[in-house]
Amino acid sequence: MRNNGKNIPGTGWEHFSHQADIGIRGSGATLAEAFEQAAYALTAVITDPESVRTTQAIEIRCEASDPELLLVDWLNALIYEMAVRRMLFSEFRVRINDHRLQATAKGEAIDIRRHQPAVEVKGATLTELKVTLNGNGHWSAQCVVDV
Repeated sequence: MRNNGKNIPGTGWEHFSHQADIGIRGSGATLAEAFEQAAYALTAVITDPESVRTTQAIEIRCEASDPELLLVDWLNALIYEMAVRRMLFSEFRVRINDHRLQATAKGEAIDIRRHQPAVEVKGATLTELKVTLNGNGHWSAQCVVDV
C-alpha cells in the first residue's frame, strides 16, 4: 500500500485490477481519512500525485444516504471539478458528519508536459463499491473508476 507522506500505519492508497477499468482503494484511521486516500488514488490513476502543486483550493460538498454512495458522490465531484476547471488535485481535507461530506481539495491547472496524464477518468462506479471498518479499527473505501 502506498502512502501520501503521512506515514501513519494503516493509512494509504492502492490500485487494484479490474478488467479494462481501474480499482482504487483508500485506507485510514477514520472514514474521512479513507476518503482522502481514495481521492489520492484517483489522482494517481491520472498522474504522479507528487507532481501536482497545491496552489489553488476548491470546496466540495456532498450528501448521500450511506457511506458507499457518499464515496461515489465524492469521487465524481472531484472528477467533475477536474474536468470543468482543467485541474488535478493532490491534497484533500475531508470532514464527514452523518451522511454529509465537506471537503477542500488543493491542486493546480493541468500542465500536460509536467503531469503527463495517462488516462482520463470518466467516473466512479458502483462496481466493487465497498466502505468497511476492519477488525483493527481502520477504514477502507474502494470502487472501480471508468477510464
